[in-house]
Amino acid sequence: MFKKILVANRGEIALRIQRACRELGIKAVMVYSEADREAKYVKLAEEAVCIGPAPSALSYLNMPAIISAAEVTDAEAIHPGYGFLSENADFAERVEKSGFQFIGPTPESIRIMGDKVSAKQAMIKAGVPCVPGSEGELPDDPVQIRRIAKAVGYPVIIKAAGGGGGRGMRVVHTEAALVNAVAMTKAEAGAAFGNPAVYMEKFLQNPRHIEIQILADKHKNAVYLGERDCSMQRRHQKILEEAPAPGIPRKLIERVGERCVAACKKIGYRGAGTFEFLYEDGEFYFIEMNTRVQVEHPVTEMITGVDIVKTQIMVAAGERLPFTQRQIEIRGHAIECRVNAEDPYKFIPSPGRVTMWHAPGGPGVRVDSHVYTNYFVPPNYDSMVGKIIVHGDTREQAMARMRTALGETVVEGINTNIPLHRELMVDAKFMAGGTNIHYLEEWLDQHKR
Repeated sequence: MFKKILVANRGEIALRIQRACRELGIKAVMVYSEADREAKYVKLAEEAVCIGPAPSALSYLNMPAIISAAEVTDAEAIHPGYGFLSENADFAERVEKSGFQFIGPTPESIRIMGDKVSAKQAMIKAGVPCVPGSEGELPDDPVQIRRIAKAVGYPVIIKAAGGGGGRGMRVVHTEAALVNAVAMTKAEAGAAFGNPAVYMEKFLQNPRHIEIQILADKHKNAVYLGERDCSMQRRHQKILEEAPAPGIPRKLIERVGERCVAACKKIGYRGAGTFEFLYEDGEFYFIEMNTRVQVEHPVTEMITGVDIVKTQIMVAAGERLPFTQRQIEIRGHAIECRVNAEDPYKFIPSPGRVTMWHAPGGPGVRVDSHVYTNYFVPPNYDSMVGKIIVHGDTREQAMARMRTALGETVVEGINTNIPLHRELMVDAKFMAGGTNIHYLEEWLDQHKR
C-alpha cells in the first residue's frame, strides 16, 4: 500500500479522497490554488502545496506544477478525482513516466474510452448494446453523410468524438439541415476539444439516463455495482441521482452489467469507471464511458456498502478486488441532491461568503461537502458546493428522508438550488419514478419564476 498520495483536485472530492486516505493509513498531500487557501481539506491537511493562482489553467490544470508538488513531497501516487485532469490521457502518461502511480485507468484505456468513436467501436466488439448510428467518424462527403442519416432514421444527433459535459452536440430533424449542422458541430468540436471529428447517432426521443458503475483490478477481476438513474438533468448537467433505477427489471440490469464487466476485461481496464446508457422502450444503448470516479458515486456506495474511492486506491496499489460479483448485494434505495451555489431557477452562479452553514443529520443521511460557516465560495470554479445523500429501505423512505434533510439544511450568505430540490421531492412525476432526461427542463419551463 502507498504511504503518501497527492490529491490533484479541489472541493468536496478532495475532502472525500483525503478521508479515504486517512482510513487506509495513508498520508494525503493536498494541492490548492490561491483561491482555495481557506478550504477545509487544506486546513485539515498534514501537507498542502499551493500550485498557482485562482484560474484553473494556472493551477488545477497545470501538469508540471502538480507533478512538481508530488516530487517535493515524496508522494508515490496521484489521485485526480473528477473533472480537471482526471480523464486526460497525457496527464496519466506524464504521471507514470515521472515515476508515480496514476490512481485511475492506463493512459491507453483513457484514450480508447475518451474518444467517443473508438469507445463505441470497442463496445460493439465487446457486445455492449449501442445507439444505432455511423460506424465511425463521419466522412466529409455530403452525399455519404445524407446516406448514413437516411439509414439511421431522423431525428439524428451529431456528436463530437472528443466531447463531453453536454457540449459538442446538435440534433437534426430534417435532411435539409443536416450538412450545415455537421459542419457547425465539426467547427465547434475543433475549437473546444482540439479534435474536429464527429459521429452520428439516432436521436432517442424520451430516454432515461442510466449508468452502470464498475470496478476492476490489475489481475483481470472486474465487478459491476448495480446502476444509477441520472435522468434529472438540465442542459445535460445532472441535478440529482438515485440508485437503483426505478422500474427497470433486475434481470435486464444484470445482463447489461455482465457485458460491461466483459468489456472491461477485454480492454484491460483498471480502477473505477462508469458506463453511461440511454434507456428507452426496454432497451439499453451505450453512449460513453467515464474513466474516473463520478460525482454521484455515493448513491452506489450507500446501496452496496462498497467504498469506491478506497477501492480505487487499493487496486492502484496492485491489490486484488476484495469482493466477487456474488458478494455484491443491492440493499435499499439512495438519492443524492447536488447542492450548487446558484439561483435555484435562473441558475446564475452565486459565489461569496457563507455566513451560515448547517448540514442535516439523522438515520441514513450523508453530507459530502467542503463548506463551513464563514467559508468563501470562489467564483473561479464549478458551482457545486456539496451533496446531500440519503439511504432508506425503500424508495419511499429515501424520499421522505431527503425531504427531511433538505428541510434541515441551512445555507445563508449565498443562493443555492436547495429550494428546487425541495420542490422536486414532492413532484408527483418524480415520486412515481422513471422520468426521462427532458423532464426537468420541461418542468422548469412550466414553473418559471
